[in-house]
Amino acid sequence: MTLAVQLIDWYNNNGRDLPWRQTNNPYIIWLSEIILQQTRVEQGMPYFYKFVEAYPTVKDFAEADEEDLLRLWQGLGYYSRVRNMHKAAKAVMTEFDGVFPSTYEDVITLTGVGEYTAAAISSFSINQKKAVLDGNVFRVLARYFGIDTAINSTAGKKQFLKIANEVISDKFPGLYNQAIMDFGATVCKPKAPECEDCILRLDCVAFSKNLIASLPIKTKGKPSRNRYFNYFIIEKDGAYVFTKRGADDVWANMYEFPLIETNEEIEISDLQQLEAYKTHFEGAEITPIGPPIKHILSHQNIYARFYRVVDEKYIVKKNPSWNYYNSDNLDKLAKHKLIFSFINKYFV
Repeated sequence: MTLAVQLIDWYNNNGRDLPWRQTNNPYIIWLSEIILQQTRVEQGMPYFYKFVEAYPTVKDFAEADEEDLLRLWQGLGYYSRVRNMHKAAKAVMTEFDGVFPSTYEDVITLTGVGEYTAAAISSFSINQKKAVLDGNVFRVLARYFGIDTAINSTAGKKQFLKIANEVISDKFPGLYNQAIMDFGATVCKPKAPECEDCILRLDCVAFSKNLIASLPIKTKGKPSRNRYFNYFIIEKDGAYVFTKRGADDVWANMYEFPLIETNEEIEISDLQQLEAYKTHFEGAEITPIGPPIKHILSHQNIYARFYRVVDEKYIVKKNPSWNYYNSDNLDKLAKHKLIFSFINKYFV
């Protein structure tokens, strides 16, 4: 029995019942695939439902206001995804007459769509024979065949793609892709894989050679950049001061509390000596809220501290980009995950 047949048989009996698997609509599949990038299914599911309800067609998505999209996306992270989705939806309207494409060759031309996503959409919607390669698939193939080439190396990507295209089902490529991804997510997991109950263990090289823990291999990338954000909570009569980030940094055009960025984590006494602090907060009392927070991005580590400004009478008039928002307007602001999580923890 081939690997593909075994996985499809397993999937037919054990595959997860997920809403985007009940359709061959490429637009709906696209929504699910982008939302689930770097996101667990449990976390992404509510967002999938929200977006399908708010934007049932690609035309609705293309005509949406970016701030509304960002607000609906808040808490999910990696906000460039939804901005790229907006560009892609607009391209569908202009370049594909409003019909979301389903072939690999067309789908991959859309902004934010790479080889994996194009293969997933085309195989799931029209059963095009295109093998998917995501983290789950890399892991299953690396362990099953005992491949010790780094999955994020050029040689590794070529090697794994070749193998993936060799083992994919000729008759049911879409079903096979779903099966191997689900198998990697639920059985051949990164940690504590269920090897004793695995249908592939008798032919699995990693299992027979005790290499499960060491495969797949991934080379380390460049070290992340550390940044230190000091946020200030300014409240007056139930309204809070927020400012909009610029377009040329992380969390572009999203709302957050006023901040002072420093080169390292510093104490309140040192913070109060900075010129930026004196410009906006001299004469005001500040108190810390909660412990420091580490927020990890793809290439940056954000170390954030939050301070409540007790006396705000010196403040807003000194920065025209700072504005008060009451609770109703606050809910309408597109806030990035760090701020969104902080508000949910300390203000709700």
